[in-house]
Amino acid sequence: MRVKGASQSNQKRKKLFKITKGYWGQRKNVYRRAREAYLASLSRAYVDRKRKKRDYRQLWITRISAAVRAEGMTYSVFMNGLKKIGITMNRKMLSELAIHDANGFKELVAKVKAAL
Repeated sequence: MRVKGASQSNQKRKKLFKITKGYWGQRKNVYRRAREAYLASLSRAYVDRKRKKRDYRQLWITRISAAVRAEGMTYSVFMNGLKKIGITMNRKMLSELAIHDANGFKELVAKVKAAL
């Protein structure tokens, strides 16, 4: 009597369908389509983990730029001024400062203006 491996195949299929639950159309319940969709989603997840870093940096820069423009300065001049006075604060923290501590950020901008 030969071994056919049906139980292993069923487990493999079940596992994939559990992952692709919620996908649209055949992508959730046809093995070949589900596998294609799953592999593509893994690829996109990898790419988007890299893109996420870009997106957040862009967001922080936009926030800083908006806060600095309200004080009558451009982003590039502000960042150059920070470098000149020796303040090494990353963009994430500058953005948080601009949002949550407006007065502190204004003081920072005033220091930069004085240095330039």
